[in-house]
Amino acid sequence: MRNKVSIVGSGNVGATAAHWMAAKELADIVLIDIIDGVPQGKGLDLLEAMPIEKRDSYVLGTQDYADTANSDIVVITAGVPRKPGMSRDDLLNINHKIMSDVVSKVVKYSPNCILIVVSNPLDARVIGMAGVLDSARFRAFIALELKVSVENVTAFVLGGHGDTMVPLPRYSTVAGIPITELMDAATIERLVQRTRDGGAEIVKYLKTGSAFYAPSAAVTEMVEAILKDKKKILPCAAYLEGEYGIKGLFVGVPVKLGAKGIEQIIEIKLTPGEKAALEKSAGAVKELIAVIGV
Repeated sequence: MRNKVSIVGSGNVGATAAHWMAAKELADIVLIDIIDGVPQGKGLDLLEAMPIEKRDSYVLGTQDYADTANSDIVVITAGVPRKPGMSRDDLLNINHKIMSDVVSKVVKYSPNCILIVVSNPLDARVIGMAGVLDSARFRAFIALELKVSVENVTAFVLGGHGDTMVPLPRYSTVAGIPITELMDAATIERLVQRTRDGGAEIVKYLKTGSAFYAPSAAVTEMVEAILKDKKKILPCAAYLEGEYGIKGLFVGVPVKLGAKGIEQIIEIKLTPGEKAALEKSAGAVKELIAVIGV
């Protein structure tokens, strides 16, 4: 019996995530949305692609949450996308209401599922995937700058998903070599800032809508790590209970992802400056929580 993944929201991020997951034959997939016909059409289109891809993933598009019953993982992409000039925080109240409604329906039918949230601002409420996305962006910019394979590049980005995120050059390497030995400080800072602005840069180009290839690939990596019990260490927004001196907040940190979801929070040594930056990022998340009153 194959695993089951439900994806809430059949827009660019949700539909592309379904595509990645089906192409990897990770699970049977339910694509759900409130818009009549869109999840059904995209789901059927993807299902009809499976014989060509030689994959047996079953894909169902629906508007009925009953079809999501007994999901192993539910990925939530539903929400209002960013527009030029709009910050992630501007989305807070709108998407919080959507999230509350979606989660109540999801847990009714899949009370034991693992929730992965993509909708912004994802680190104000629940476990989120932004660290994987932000680290991927940092890796891409490092590879471009040094003209090396992305496969050689590892990177860590901690903290919130936004202007206060904390890329860590000391823990970012190319074939095991810290980038601090391969680039000067000014170049590293330029790449760090581009990483912080990664989403906004794409929004500026698109004018309507926001990134979806990289976010959907990021959540697919997380889903694969969980379903295959890979024990993979990835940066994710996780609930901290004293780790890094932070308590009662969801903040991006390295975690071990396996069959149980987040199985361990990895604490790494930070310099005083890095620790201060992470605390500032956590403070920004705390402010968001105060706004929505949770």
